[in-house]
Amino acid sequence: MKKLFPLALLSILIFACTRIVQKDPVKVDNVQTQEVTTMLEYPETAKGDVTDEYFGTTVADPYRWLEDDNSDETKDWVRRQNEVSFAYLDKIPYRDAVKKRLTEIWNYEKFSTPFKESDKYYFFKNNGLQNHSVLYVQDDLETEPKVLLDPNTFSEDGTTSLAGYTFSKDGRYMAYSISEGGSDWRTAMVKDLKTGEILKDKLEWIKFSSMAWQGDGFFYSRYDEPEEGGALSDKTDSHKVYYHKVGTTQTEDKLIHKDQANPERNFNINTTDDERFVMLYASESTSGNTLSFRDTKKGDKEFMPIVEAFDHDFWVLDNFDDQLVVMTNHNAPNMRVLLIDTNNPSEKNWKELIPEDKKKLQSVSLVGGKMLARYIKDANSLVKIFSEDGTYEGDLELPGIGTVSGFSGKREDNIAFYAFTSFTQPSAKYKYDISTGKSEVFKASNLDFNSDDYVTKQVFYKSKDGTKVPMFITHKKGITMDGNNPTLLYGYGGFDISILPSFSIANIILYENGGIYAVANIRGGGEYGKKWHEAGTKLDKQNVFDDFISAAEYLIDNDYTSKEKIAIEGRSNGGLLVGACMTQRPDLFKVALPAVGVMDMLRYHKFTIGKFWAGDYGTSEESEEQFRNLLGYSPVHNIKPGTAYPATMVTTADHDDRVVPAHSFKFAAALQDGHQGENPVLIRIDVNAGHGAGKSTEQRIAERADILSFMFYNLGVEY
Repeated sequence: MKKLFPLALLSILIFACTRIVQKDPVKVDNVQTQEVTTMLEYPETAKGDVTDEYFGTTVADPYRWLEDDNSDETKDWVRRQNEVSFAYLDKIPYRDAVKKRLTEIWNYEKFSTPFKESDKYYFFKNNGLQNHSVLYVQDDLETEPKVLLDPNTFSEDGTTSLAGYTFSKDGRYMAYSISEGGSDWRTAMVKDLKTGEILKDKLEWIKFSSMAWQGDGFFYSRYDEPEEGGALSDKTDSHKVYYHKVGTTQTEDKLIHKDQANPERNFNINTTDDERFVMLYASESTSGNTLSFRDTKKGDKEFMPIVEAFDHDFWVLDNFDDQLVVMTNHNAPNMRVLLIDTNNPSEKNWKELIPEDKKKLQSVSLVGGKMLARYIKDANSLVKIFSEDGTYEGDLELPGIGTVSGFSGKREDNIAFYAFTSFTQPSAKYKYDISTGKSEVFKASNLDFNSDDYVTKQVFYKSKDGTKVPMFITHKKGITMDGNNPTLLYGYGGFDISILPSFSIANIILYENGGIYAVANIRGGGEYGKKWHEAGTKLDKQNVFDDFISAAEYLIDNDYTSKEKIAIEGRSNGGLLVGACMTQRPDLFKVALPAVGVMDMLRYHKFTIGKFWAGDYGTSEESEEQFRNLLGYSPVHNIKPGTAYPATMVTTADHDDRVVPAHSFKFAAALQDGHQGENPVLIRIDVNAGHGAGKSTEQRIAERADILSFMFYNLGVEY
């Protein structure tokens, strides 16, 4: 590798600007009409003389210096880019009106699904515009709830959030973790629920960890403290499992498991509801894990392996006496449920409890002597009810086509709670009586939104290779399909994650302005099981982009919209999706909104937990074939100088330690350098925010208002 371009010169070069972009006048309803001429002067981003060699091919990486998020030069670049972006956004005449309207409709009470721990009920509630939802407790469903934990008190600016929680079996203690600035790093605390006291326990440097109670303490996983300045970007290694006893310090925690020979593996523990069995899981990527256990009834000190390969997923739901109830895709791409006898755990003794279905099994909850199994049918929820011996008893009647989440409840309970939502129905919480099989609304949204005014339909279109792909299309009833409707197409396509129907407050503003919202359930996701997922991974990753491009073409060909009226959006792996599609087909989209995207496919595995994504992507170092495949679609490496790209607003955050912001920094720099045309190409960088989880309501509203304003303005929408 050659040396970097001398960084001392960056502060000089960054003052230079590249080009001027002008926009036509925009007329705005309910806002004083004015002529807007926006002058964009992009900061010149210095190019370093950095190259890497892969299998005899030299690849330039001129913006490598932007990977150093702690350098003064990078911080200065971030500041100047934000100055340009926010100056542009400030001149959109209806930006304040969009934010005001979004704030208005956001301001309604929101409730989580209630859940029971020991003899009390718990739920989260947000009064409307609170930065974070508050945890309440009540003795029963009729008594007045009391505040148990208010995350809004964690920090003055709302950038510290509740990240996870778990209760001791006797209901005496709650362990909970917090995230600062949106980081994936967690700090765990313990609250005494009898006295209301926050105990002295404070556990740090926790990441990607469960917290599993057993007795008077809990298991958790952590890394060693990172070197100074490296917490948000350095590669993480040597995950270890510890046991923490309530009332002690972290230095007293007992080391349960480590693997010095395999430092890149992650480890997690969960326990059965009776706390008899302790399960140890190891993983090397986002799919596939090993499974071991120890039986505390027998006094086991060591973990006994059940599965030692990483080829399939295994998760222990609970136990029936000596038998573990395990959900897996082993010999079942769409998942099934097994019984594994801990006295004879070899595969030849496994028994099938719920067989594989043609539909993908998403989760199983054991409540009231039943197994409530959630399936995905063409990207919709279907719930089947089984007895604990595996006998199918029927389907749960749902209020419509949409998504079920939950269920909450214990095996000894007769009541379960679940949530139901769709693209046109805000989330409602339902109470399900196990004995009668009847559901009733427990809490419904008080949002002033009439679902009957809107319609969602599902279509199936053909991708480039002829594969049939589902897509949901939602809009207000009665709009004219003349190819002139502003349309937002959303996708993800990775890591076996299913994008199911859900309600978005922000989409109301899109619908109010004659807009269409489309979600393409492309390959790489989990909507049709393991085969659908694998068809969008590694050497087949191009299928994901072809599916998304074909979705846009379907919407245009069928007069929902046009090339001048379509925007595309995706987050994280979906940000990669947008980056790849806009560089492969810059002519097809008017607006591109890549958020916290994986943009440098040759180096993604060198930061934080990027190594775990190799199961979906492959890496540039493992083979020449993988290298050339990644180079072929890596957004940073496929920007062609002199090309007119869509109006683009890249969004990221300075505390994103999952997909480090360097991905977005390098992509934005390369795009500004190579783009030729009148469309703006901006990057909006949040401060004290991370990958997305835990963002305050204030941050979420501000970001969404800017995205909507940018999109409307560049689609020519008269707001």
